Amino acid sequence: MSAVDEQLPEGRYGRSADERADRKLRIAGAVLGTLFLAMLGWFGWHYVVDNKISAEMIKFDVVSDSEVQVHLEVRKDEGVEGVCTLRSRSEDGAEVARKDVVVDEPDGRVDRVYSLRTTARATSAELLGCTPR
Repeated sequence: MSAVDEQLPEGRYGRSADERADRKLRIAGAVLGTLFLAMLGWFGWHYVVDNKISAEMIKFDVVSDSEVQVHLEVRKDEGVEGVCTLRSRSEDGAEVARKDVVVDEPDGRVDRVYSLRTTARATSAELLGCTPR
């Protein structure tokens, strides 16, 4: 007795249902991936174009138990004014100073040292961010 072969002849009736489903999933994945990359590019573009002021903290010095000096380098479009927020923390992580400094110089690059009065001895300082005004 021989067993009857239940498979269809190969290549005779087109693609199987699994192959069609795989192809549809690949197409859907490619479309969704392209849309995601386009959205990521759009958000990145608007972040760079709309952000007219940025800054970098060069260094900080703990001058005393009640003062920290922060050296900032601010880059902005000429004529744009902005506000940068600085913060200092103590050894246990508590915030001991916070200050909004106005950057109103007309130059495109501003390099300044700002003083923060602290409520306790600081061990760190950080730039939280800058916004145009």
